[in-house]
Amino acid sequence: MTDALAHEALVDASGLNCPLPLLKAKLALNSLASGQTLKVIATDAGSQRDFRTFARLTGHTLLHEEEDAGTYRYWLRKA
Repeated sequence: MTDALAHEALVDASGLNCPLPLLKAKLALNSLASGQTLKVIATDAGSQRDFRTFARLTGHTLLHEEEDAGTYRYWLRKA
């Protein structure tokens, strides 16, 4: 596990279904400065596709993603 990756903000979207994890992440990213990192925790399997697509379409960088026993973690760097 790489929980030690630095991040300035955290969104715990555990138990929320699509599209709520992504919406909460978008709101959190709005409050960050360019170059800062957001960590997102989700339990929705569809979030993998959503976060990959979101990063590609918005220019944010998906630094790392991991899955462990149905929990998904993402680190996004704001563009």
